[in-house]
Amino acid sequence: MYPAELVKPMREDLTSAGFVELKDSNEVANNVPKSETAVLIVNSVCGCAAANARPGVKDSLKNEKKPKKLFTVFAGVDKEATDAARNLMIPFPPSSPCIALFKNGELVHMLERHHIEGRSSEIISENLKQAYNQYC
Repeated sequence: MYPAELVKPMREDLTSAGFVELKDSNEVANNVPKSETAVLIVNSVCGCAAANARPGVKDSLKNEKKPKKLFTVFAGVDKEATDAARNLMIPFPPSSPCIALFKNGELVHMLERHHIEGRSSEIISENLKQAYNQYC
């Protein structure tokens, strides 16, 4: 587990953009599956989260169509919430960061770490915008 003071700015990077932190399995279960459309990012301390995933997912919201709900869990910090979120992402293996789009509780689009690492935030944003246009 990472110290709270270390991850605070990484959390705020998303919460300041309107993402709601889910910190336990009940919060995940009571929010994600019950949302018409929701994007859920598994946040991380790694460089590809800072350089690619967080900027990409924030930029993706500059789109006519976008998810109604924005959620985040933090890998390596909120274990229970992260495990619950990853259970909603089956059959994809656990990875962080990752970004999932849900429609009526069903996983409809997924960006795993290997889709994020080494790609620009602009590519990630564009990928998500295309998914929003299809599902939102």
